[in-house]
Amino acid sequence: MMPLKFLGRWWALRHRVARDQNAVVEQMSITDTALVVVDVQQAFEQWDAMGRRRNNPGAVNRIAELLEAFRSKGAPIIHVRHASLEPESLFGAELPGHRVIEAAAEADGEPVVVKHVNSSFIGTDLEERLRRQGIRSVVVVGATTNHCVETTTRMAGNLGFDAKLVRDATWTYDRVGVDGEAFPAEQVHAMTLANLAEEFAEIVTTEEVISRLT
Repeated sequence: MMPLKFLGRWWALRHRVARDQNAVVEQMSITDTALVVVDVQQAFEQWDAMGRRRNNPGAVNRIAELLEAFRSKGAPIIHVRHASLEPESLFGAELPGHRVIEAAAEADGEPVVVKHVNSSFIGTDLEERLRRQGIRSVVVVGATTNHCVETTTRMAGNLGFDAKLVRDATWTYDRVGVDGEAFPAEQVHAMTLANLAEEFAEIVTTEEVISRLT
């Protein structure tokens, strides 16, 4: 059995090595990391006006902070916009709800990918764009957590990208379960994070991403 004094030294050394490894992992290269902004559209503002309850009321502000940080570093940004093919949807391409929320609007030269389903990779050239630019890591933000954000993040992980979901830069709404039970938005959001964590993506905050870019 290892003597206590050696055990203490071993534990301290192990902790230091783990800390140093984490310091390396935490850095994000601005040359191979892209911010993917999913469906930050005015239809959600219409949902809010209709009284649909959501979580993370500051999510769009966090997205704006990330956009500013990525732009200041010259890091790649790709915007995704949902154009629903459902006749009753507020996200129809010709409707006001399809438009971007101004705080998250694309700057000149930033590409906008238009999708018709939950995943930003299906029926679009998103994967091709990322591969062409040599992107290894994608930072996913937008709406909603348990729909298009989750589907996009899962697929990014399955395609081999180092996916990172920014927990305070996405939001969702209250849901009703199949047996009529009520699930508050906070619980839906938390379960999505739990489902994605480790296997599909790293769960991060806006502050962590910005600090790791610098």
